[in-house]
Amino acid sequence: MSIRVVVADDQELVRSGFSMILEAQRDIEVVAEAGDGAEAVAAVRRHGPDVLLLDIRMPVMDGLEAARRVCAQSGCKVVMLTTFDLDEYVYEALYAGASGFLLKDVRRDDLVHAVRVVAAGDSLLAPTVTRRLVADVVRRRREEAAASVTPQRLEVLTAREVETLRLLARGLSNSEIATAFFVSEHTVKTHVSNVLGKLGLRDRVQAVICAYEAGLVTPGHP
Repeated sequence: MSIRVVVADDQELVRSGFSMILEAQRDIEVVAEAGDGAEAVAAVRRHGPDVLLLDIRMPVMDGLEAARRVCAQSGCKVVMLTTFDLDEYVYEALYAGASGFLLKDVRRDDLVHAVRVVAAGDSLLAPTVTRRLVADVVRRRREEAAASVTPQRLEVLTAREVETLRLLARGLSNSEIATAFFVSEHTVKTHVSNVLGKLGLRDRVQAVICAYEAGLVTPGHP
């Protein structure tokens, strides 16, 4: 079954370029394009894609607001696109519910890989990047307001699931966690799925944020 994608960017050449790259893949189908955030939200409602590639700076409705609406209203995974490598965009994109963040000068193969990874329910960000960004996100949010996630929320998890969440927050991949637990990678995927389901989280990025906010992992410490 093909991965269904909507590409949203206010620059037609960028849109068509990304669409051509993705359409060249046997397992990916671009079902719609959008020129602004409002069109992107409407396209997701109409076509029910698996992944939305979404530019941050767009007219009518910016990408961050569009991401909030898409993530709140559907199961579509969102990958944010921008020419601006500014931390604030990364933070806001993660809190909007996005599963990944790419600069527009991304290589062809990395774009395709990102779509596949996010469609599979994983985080697009590399483990070390995830750890650094999430630690900073939580530190900033705690300065602004009290954390919304309490340690008690984790009581629904088994001891092994808590440890799985801890290792996720430290940036370990499924294979690395499997090695640490002396179990199969399939077993780890089951643990990760259970963690997401019990905590009501969309993906690994949100799981890492949850671990930091609950104090399971302390920013700046391994």
